[in-house]
Amino acid sequence: MTTNATLPCSGSVLVVDDIPANRNLLRETLEPSGYEVLLAADGEMAIKVAQRAHPDLVLLDVVMPGLDGFAVCRRLKQIEATRAVPVIFLTAKDEPRSVLEGFEAGGVDYITRPFQAEEVLARVRTHLENHRLTRAVIAQKEELETINQQLRAEIERRERAEGSLQLADQRLSILSAQEAKRWGIEALVGTSVALQRIVEDVRRLQTLPGTPVLIVGESGTGKELIARAIHYGSAQSKAPFLAVNCSAVPQELAESLFFGHLKGAFSGAARDEKGYFENAHGGTLFLDEIGDMPLWLQAKLLRVLESGAIMPLGASSERAVEVRVLAATNSNLQAELAAGKFRKELYFRLTHFVLNVPPLRERREDIALLAAHFLNQLAAEMGMPPPRFSATALEVLGAYDYPGNVRELRNLVERAVIESGGGEIQPGHLHFVFASAPAANVEPARSGPPMAQIAPGHPVAMASDETERILAFVREQGSINNAQCRELLGVGMHRAWYLLRQLHRAGVLKQDSSGRWAHYRLA
Repeated sequence: MTTNATLPCSGSVLVVDDIPANRNLLRETLEPSGYEVLLAADGEMAIKVAQRAHPDLVLLDVVMPGLDGFAVCRRLKQIEATRAVPVIFLTAKDEPRSVLEGFEAGGVDYITRPFQAEEVLARVRTHLENHRLTRAVIAQKEELETINQQLRAEIERRERAEGSLQLADQRLSILSAQEAKRWGIEALVGTSVALQRIVEDVRRLQTLPGTPVLIVGESGTGKELIARAIHYGSAQSKAPFLAVNCSAVPQELAESLFFGHLKGAFSGAARDEKGYFENAHGGTLFLDEIGDMPLWLQAKLLRVLESGAIMPLGASSERAVEVRVLAATNSNLQAELAAGKFRKELYFRLTHFVLNVPPLRERREDIALLAAHFLNQLAAEMGMPPPRFSATALEVLGAYDYPGNVRELRNLVERAVIESGGGEIQPGHLHFVFASAPAANVEPARSGPPMAQIAPGHPVAMASDETERILAFVREQGSINNAQCRELLGVGMHRAWYLLRQLHRAGVLKQDSSGRWAHYRLA
């Protein structure tokens, strides 16, 4: 039998519960997987242990004598040494208000009892990995700032010598670095299966420093932040990370900007200048919107990837460069191939590993976590206590499709924080740019209309596939409860509750005293 001593430690977990049997059960769940388990029987003890031992994660019971779990979490978030430690709440209270209060207190997840050991281990592993990646990015702040200062100095020198036109694109990399410093890896916040898969891919790619990667996803899904996570968790983390938007590179300056030039190579070339590849030597060059790169430049990029050398303008010999290339696109490169707009050889060079980033509408269980995270972050930046989301506002947030993805959600939350003025955020504070907001307050009818008669803008119509599966289950089994809905759809508690409520508001389902939902004519 394998003992704990032979297992590598995966991190330390502080378990806080006033019931000894619960503490022992969690210790028996975690220790065989290599986790170091710390125990506390009440809130005050938990705060002392956390300050002394600095755990990597806290599993926190909600209902305890003295300080309850929410109060303990708020205290931990006020202490510098424990502020960043992720907190997962454990409770038998399966209520949306309780879940919301947990997120507002600073928790990252919410597990209801009774739970499966596999569920606890999966969530602990996910949040520990997110925490590790966050710390890795924070650890690079000084190096990132040094690179920013060097780039600023270079920009100022070039502007004095050549004017601002040729340097416009160099500023992009600095702005991009500042944005990453502001956001960290917030695009990776969440507990969805899709996000866990991305985290695993990022961790794998961090150990493969020479592998080119193509990151595919819609605009706003966080492709650059994933590229930064790959770079800053790799062996090249102390070397430069340069981000270039290929669609913003002026064609007449592109060759000089990418590969550099020698003095006198063209009119106005007053001195030798390095290009993106030489400035990123030893590190990573991130080519965003690679599908917008012109064919003639694609050919030159392919030559660099194959030979590991560049030819600056005006030079008579090549210069060796060692650069990892990460590329990203929101377009269909295979369609571009078929249309002759993208080189086949370059495509195969870049696709040694393809990382697909799902849109936010395909990981809806992460929306509430992301919204709560942005709410706390933005309120801190504005110097104000974080306001609350009303339950109805959360319903509306969870039903919208977010064509602009994570970026749109963040902008939406930012405006809501400003408009609410610190008060509770209501649906009226949520302004959806690309489409009308889902309805939030639809009075339930006394008899249920067929699905075909539900208006396209109605919340039920926003998730027709999920609702049809729920109704099919009800037709077959006669009724459904929240747990069965979660298992049927593979979604979180809040999403299941929201869908059932919207079917109720549409007059399709009715809940009985036992908590089960049935069709109006069957209830």
